[in-house]
Amino acid sequence: MPLLDPRTWQSRTLAGGEHAVTEPATGEKLATVTLAAAEDVTTAAREAHAAQAAWAGTPHFVRAAVLRRAGDLFATHADELREWIVRESGSIPGKADFELHVAAQECYEAAALASRPTGQILPSEAPRLSYTRRVPVGVVGVIAPFNAPLILSIRSVAPALALGNAVVLKPDPRTAVCGGLALAAVLAEAGLPEGLLHVLPGGAGTGRALVADPLVPVISFTGSTAAGRAVGEAAGRLLKRAHLELGGNSALVVLEDADIDAVISTAAWGSFFHQGQICMTTGRHLVHASLYEEYVERLAAKADSLAVGDPHRERVHLGPVIDSAQLAKIQGLVEASTARGAKLAAGGTHERLFYRPTVLAGVDDTTPAYAEEVFGPVAPVRSFADADEAVALASAGPYGLSLGIVTRDTARGLDLAERIPTGIAHINDQTVNDEAVAPFGGTGASGTGARFGGEANLEAFTEVRWTTVRGDVAPYPF
Repeated sequence: MPLLDPRTWQSRTLAGGEHAVTEPATGEKLATVTLAAAEDVTTAAREAHAAQAAWAGTPHFVRAAVLRRAGDLFATHADELREWIVRESGSIPGKADFELHVAAQECYEAAALASRPTGQILPSEAPRLSYTRRVPVGVVGVIAPFNAPLILSIRSVAPALALGNAVVLKPDPRTAVCGGLALAAVLAEAGLPEGLLHVLPGGAGTGRALVADPLVPVISFTGSTAAGRAVGEAAGRLLKRAHLELGGNSALVVLEDADIDAVISTAAWGSFFHQGQICMTTGRHLVHASLYEEYVERLAAKADSLAVGDPHRERVHLGPVIDSAQLAKIQGLVEASTARGAKLAAGGTHERLFYRPTVLAGVDDTTPAYAEEVFGPVAPVRSFADADEAVALASAGPYGLSLGIVTRDTARGLDLAERIPTGIAHINDQTVNDEAVAPFGGTGASGTGARFGGEANLEAFTEVRWTTVRGDVAPYPF
């Protein structure tokens, strides 16, 4: 029996009107969903708040069991969910399988959170028991993007629920099904009680209402740096916690001793995986001058060899970018870069929403596609003379999300990574990596640090309460 029934989406009584979910590869309408307006956020937050206390009081093993069942259901319904991810977000099947795997792992790891020790016994100057205890924050607002819709929703939804919270989730309307409605269906089948998860697809106005709602004390946001600044500013004025995972322009540093035969595949994956629509995408290839010419030539050849097309109907390496606005941004940055003197070594063309993997050589600080986050399959390559210059180049700019360093000398790679400020660093790997057990986040314009994954979820979705207990009433000199 199918997990997802479009009739349930079309019967929802939300005030934002209908929205056609389309397949980027073909323009075909996949579904019609109902969007949420500000008044729907108010209603959802009120219902979530009302349901949360009973859920927080539910034994930890009951909450954990719901999350474990949800993890299993991502495998049970993998074929159906994979097709939605491929068609709705333009993912190749392998990327969809990765999302399903991570989604299941996020649920299993969240289930383990439910039974973690919740506090500490503290020493006290008075004759009393003094301790801390972690308690749920209440209702968590989650705002998730289109690019890895399942992962970037479930990584906040699952731990927030496991720790006793309710959730209001606003997925991007372009991926409302695999980024929101599919999660709700999985969790409902897993036994999550009604009222604890509300999925409200919507635009910026819906997001602003979620940030502003007085019953939502914590916001978990993944998206662009510009939007994240607005969320952070609004939350700050209201004295709310906002966990912000934002954009990046991550560097891959290739040292002179790197294995050039091995690195090209790694480098291509870093820039071209999911059409470059990943916050951790390798946006800057920094290559030692002794390898630079060969690196550009071989990366361009690799780009030219990759198949681009409809991932649902063809075996391809890259699918379509999400929509025409994203295509225009990518094309505009590439054209502006070549106008400033960058050399187009590969790509730079498109057919409909299918943008060819692109390699730019001869870039510098003034090259738009090097200096800015492209969010497309574009690999700018720049040379450096020595390790100090590599550190300076990799450290430049406002972002600090992910870093890759390729070298045969791993100790040297680790030393170099210590000198470059980023939230994530990988030695002998590219910049796009994610595991449910690992803390995830960036610095600077890339966000507010590691707020997702592993122990970071405890910090993100609970408050620390101090409690003391005496055997008799405390005496005072009044």
